[in-house]
This record gives sequence, C-alpha cells and structure tokens, in this order.
Amino acid sequence: MAPCKIASFPRRNGAVTAPSSTRNALNPALTRAFDVATDDPMMASVAGRYAAALFDLAQENNQQADVESDLGKFQALLDMSDDLSRLVKSPLYSADEQGAAIEKVASAAGIGAITTNFLKLIARNRRLFAVDDMIRAYRTLAARGRDEVTAEVTSAVTLNDEQVAQLKETLKASVGKEVQLATRVDPSLLGGLIVKIGSRMVDSSLKTKLSNLRLALRGAG
Repeated sequence: MAPCKIASFPRRNGAVTAPSSTRNALNPALTRAFDVATDDPMMASVAGRYAAALFDLAQENNQQADVESDLGKFQALLDMSDDLSRLVKSPLYSADEQGAAIEKVASAAGIGAITTNFLKLIARNRRLFAVDDMIRAYRTLAARGRDEVTAEVTSAVTLNDEQVAQLKETLKASVGKEVQLATRVDPSLLGGLIVKIGSRMVDSSLKTKLSNLRLALRGAG
C-alpha cells in the first residue's frame, strides 16, 4: 500500500476545516467535531479539529491504534529532549526547518507514514506548537471509540506495573468505564501524582483513594 498523505485543510476565519468531501465521509461524532457549535471545547479548538481529521484518516486506513502508538512515541521524545521541545515550541524556526527536523526524528523513531505526514503538515501550517494538545485530543477520540476514557497521569517517578494496575482500577471505579493511562514523568513533582481526565482533575474522594500511591511514590523517590 502506498504511503498515506494528509492533505492541507482549507482555513475559514482562522479555523481549520475539512473539505466537504471529507466532512461527508465522517461519522456523526467526527462531523460534530468540525462544527463550530460543539459541546466539547477541546474538539472545537484548532488542536481538536486537527486531531479529528487525523483520527478520520487513521480510521479510513484501519490504523487508529498504530497512529495512537506513534503519537505516544513522539510525545515521549518531546518529554526526553529539550532540543526537540524547543524546536516544536519556538517561533524562531521556520516551517521548513521544523518540517525537515520532524521528518528525521520520525524516521529514526520508526513513526509511520500517516503520523509523520501529519506532523509535517502541522509544521508547514505553523501549528506544531500545539502538538501536545493534538495528541491529547487524538487519545480522547481513540478512547471514545473503544468506550474508554484516557487519564493523563503525571508522576515524579515511573509507575511500576502494580501501581499502574491499582490506578486503573481506582479510576475505573470512579468513572464507570475502562481507563487507559497516558503517563508522563516529571521529577519536579518531588514525589507526587497528578491525575486528569478530560478537563477535570480527580475529585477529593478519589484523591483520598490515591493517597497510598502518592506515599509509595515518595518512598520510591
């Protein structure tokens, strides 16, 4: 199969929109993501619209999981590399410089064609600075498709398997759905745990249930 390409989407009043042919092919949930009047602020944002377009393309090619994995690889690289983070966030680099660097990074990391072309597209459109939000939005769409939710978990140290399992069960009991974790490590937390599902932080009762995990993390630090 030839590598898939992501076409540039036209812009309307500064917002990214999908071509009419693409919009007509979207399922109802994704079509709503491109509508201006949406109940989901994240999907109404530019990052959400790009993520919805990427998710639609991944669905067409039956590569939703592959793209989600590739985005995870890129997120991990961003977290590990200050140089890559500067390249992504700084307006001092030209679109061509960002695109060329992203292509090299993606190739070295074994990131697939759909995700690579998407990253190059947002570099060309000067939207690379919002890639964190796009990854977050894509994960949300992918989780919804599996009738799951994604919890963003930031911890001071890497969670072990037992802690991951405990956290999943605790969150599942709270939200009533299967929960996938998108984990990040931030040593500046000095032995702590931040859990976010969508736009909300965990409630006080859930924080209490997580207290033992926090204590364990402090001990591991």
